[in-house]
Amino acid sequence: MAEENTRKRNEEMEESMMPLLTPYNMGRFPLFHRIVLAPMSRMRSYIFTAQRHAILYLLSKNNKGWFLDWRSHCDFRNSDRVQLWQFEVVAIVDVDLVFGLEVAVNLGFDGVEIHGANGYLIDQFLKDKVNDRTDKYGGSLENRCRFALEIVKAVADEIGAERVGIRLSPFADCDDCGDSNPEALGVYMAESLNKYGILYCHMIEPRRIRQFDSHHTNQSLLPMRKAFRGTFIVAGGYTRESGNQVIASGGADLVAFGRWFLANPDLPKRFQLNAPLNKHDTKTFYSSDPVIGYTDYPFLQPNN
Repeated sequence: MAEENTRKRNEEMEESMMPLLTPYNMGRFPLFHRIVLAPMSRMRSYIFTAQRHAILYLLSKNNKGWFLDWRSHCDFRNSDRVQLWQFEVVAIVDVDLVFGLEVAVNLGFDGVEIHGANGYLIDQFLKDKVNDRTDKYGGSLENRCRFALEIVKAVADEIGAERVGIRLSPFADCDDCGDSNPEALGVYMAESLNKYGILYCHMIEPRRIRQFDSHHTNQSLLPMRKAFRGTFIVAGGYTRESGNQVIASGGADLVAFGRWFLANPDLPKRFQLNAPLNKHDTKTFYSSDPVIGYTDYPFLQPNN
């Protein structure tokens, strides 16, 4: 019995020291572990307004010292009120973003993540496959990145760079939004972001060319990691094992989990105990149901 208790204590010590569970100071935000809840479109808001069940959803994942990667964005890609190609770009930066920032700050958010990934508006400017503009926002790499960096500056000026992050997917090709030289794009953005001193850069792994599929590739985010001087967050099909590896190797400071966190509201605890994980149900990812596939995934029970 004594030997069994010693073995269990040793296992617990090993688990508690796993890289994903080590503390990290992200600017003025002390985190007790390196596991991030990735931003996800859950389709549970009605008329673009968050409902009460969103509170339960977020609170269910309220692990001690965690970081919620929450993005609040207007879907300009499908918006009737912004016809970008016939509209002044500056109006979007000055009006829409500032208004959204004021709302976020007044609601008590610690910061804002700029959504520059997955084929949305900013990503469309960055990628040469879709950006066919002939003005100062199109053509060269510098021009294509101009809009994103102007937004970063506007946001940082409004709420402070120490409260700003950005999510990028230079290697992704979502909705035919790809780039001919994604590594050069990622490195240029990472280096350019240093000028503004923002809190973090959140990048999606090259293996995620499409949003839900992983592909084998020899490319990595390491050049971008080396170029960016702030906190570096990675996302894209990570597991407990690969998450620990990327932290231990210095490839990232934090790891964002989407589907696994969605299905396991107590994911850090399950990782600590190496406990079985709930399987996610893809059929309920995008639904208006406030419970099924949203807040009904079970927590780990004490007897497990």
